[in-house]
Amino acid sequence: MDFGVIVKNFHFLMVQGFLGLGNFVGGTLRLAIPAIVLGFILGIFIGLGRLARSPWIRTPATVYVEFFRGVPLVMVIFWLWFIIPVILRVPIPEYGVALTAFVVFEAAYLGEIVRAGIQSVPRGQVEAATATGLTSAQTMRYVVLPQALRNMIPALVTQFIVLFKDTSLASIIGYVDLTKAAQIVNNREIRPFELYLFIAVVYWLCAYGMSRYSRHLERRLNPA
Repeated sequence: MDFGVIVKNFHFLMVQGFLGLGNFVGGTLRLAIPAIVLGFILGIFIGLGRLARSPWIRTPATVYVEFFRGVPLVMVIFWLWFIIPVILRVPIPEYGVALTAFVVFEAAYLGEIVRAGIQSVPRGQVEAATATGLTSAQTMRYVVLPQALRNMIPALVTQFIVLFKDTSLASIIGYVDLTKAAQIVNNREIRPFELYLFIAVVYWLCAYGMSRYSRHLERRLNPA
């Protein structure tokens, strides 16, 4: 084994492939962080839509969730990559395709987590907030969502970790993330074991760090 290939290509693998700092639009973190933030925001609206009383809101939200939970992520990426440019008649860069695919796909799962978290809040909390004169929107904002978010932390972090690791699928359309960077280096150096072991360690360290932070956040929010 020769891990010198990692040292020699460290800048390309980590600075450009992982962090996304370079002359091209790539990077695992550059894709994962916006996908997590935007997917969670969309997931909140999807989750609230699933709980809406109006069927005109609840039904589309339910169809959205069931559809995207029933198809593979790689198919969503391919749909956006091949079909959307034909419909819009404009080329879409790899970053835009990958980010859109991850946001719309993960929002279905995050929406279900949000829905379950909101439903986990005792009904008495809502009734007490209503009795104090709070409107439905104020009750949701100040009473339900803060408690629901605390209950959602383990499931949310698990889904964020899944999303972070799934960003490696963006390499199939040529997006240069950490996985694609390793493939590029391997095509030149022919060192698959060292390179793929290295990126596996990087993914594991990031996932483990997110998991550890979530446990710390749980203890902080639930001191008992």
